[in-house]
Amino acid sequence: MRMSDIKNIFDIAGRGMSAQMLRLNTVASNLANARSVASSEAEAYRAIKPVFSTLYADDLEKSGVASVDVVDIVSVDRQPDKVYQPGHPKADEDGYIYMAAVDAEEEMVEMLEASRQYENNVEVVSTLRGLMMRTISMGK
Repeated sequence: MRMSDIKNIFDIAGRGMSAQMLRLNTVASNLANARSVASSEAEAYRAIKPVFSTLYADDLEKSGVASVDVVDIVSVDRQPDKVYQPGHPKADEDGYIYMAAVDAEEEMVEMLEASRQYENNVEVVSTLRGLMMRTISMGK
């Protein structure tokens, strides 16, 4: 999306909410896979994170318009835990399994932060709608 496609506060807040929703989706994926096990380090699940980029309007000084865009989703550079469990069905020939490279506590903090940012954008939209309604009622 180009900045010229963003016309007003509703568009800006909508993009912010979309970005935070994608962030919440990655958190959900990470938490769902947090206890997964693999037979090799290469197969082990690694947490994913969205990469955000700021989009500035061409006339930023006049309009004050900037928004956010998700430009990529990347895997976290964290090694899976190697655990010795020779009886496990997914154990390798040396008896090791590889636990997902997900920090559940970090994901919970991400979830709270994304949820809070989403709520902030909802509040912007609610406030704007209220102000618009008060402006309309002034003309009556």
